[in-house]
Amino acid sequence: MREIVLDTETTGLDPTAGDRIVEVGCVELINHIPTGRTFHRYVNPERPMPPDAARVHGLDDAFLRDKPGFAAIADELVAFLGDDVLVAHNAEFDLAFVNAELARAGRPSVSRERMVDTLMLARNKHPMGPNSLDALCSRYFIDAGRRTLHGALLDAELLAEVYIELIGGRQASLILGGEPQSQAMAIGRPAAPVAARPTPRAFTVSAAEIDAHRAAVNRLGEGAIWLRYRAAGMAVAATAG
Repeated sequence: MREIVLDTETTGLDPTAGDRIVEVGCVELINHIPTGRTFHRYVNPERPMPPDAARVHGLDDAFLRDKPGFAAIADELVAFLGDDVLVAHNAEFDLAFVNAELARAGRPSVSRERMVDTLMLARNKHPMGPNSLDALCSRYFIDAGRRTLHGALLDAELLAEVYIELIGGRQASLILGGEPQSQAMAIGRPAAPVAARPTPRAFTVSAAEIDAHRAAVNRLGEGAIWLRYRAAGMAVAATAG
């Protein structure tokens, strides 16, 4: 299975207001493993670079002046993307910019159905957050020390590692030979120290939320599937006792 991890840098936040792409970075994955094939281009946005945007990615008018416009790289990008799944962090942002540029270049748009949004994956897996790319790199012990500024290819490379972790990580069981290891050690990173919490975490649940939960459980009735697991667990506990 081929997937492309995609990132863009832009002049701003809104392509409908005239903001343009200034950098595109893509990393190819085959069966969730980076192949080493990448696509990276700087793009002349054909408009002045706002200072706020330049402070984010470090790309200014002088650097971009001799770079090609998006139309000149459109065919290369479309060929690299192919018809495969595209992976991006906050995918709606990148998709909106890519499609706006493709429309200007007279090329077909990219379907939303092709996109995998790692921000949504992260929010589902880690609902308490934070789920920025930097935070996820820290959570998964991915070295983001090179990332002093945003850069499309570097961010795509980091995101490829984050994506692999979000969908299950590099399984220690796939490491051949040797003694069993933890997943963190199997991929060459030290395991995170786990310390006992000095005081229990206080969860604030309102009386209304408790009542709503009870009402939802009651609505499930006798046929609720979770009751089967509960009964099985009680039977195991009784046997062990």
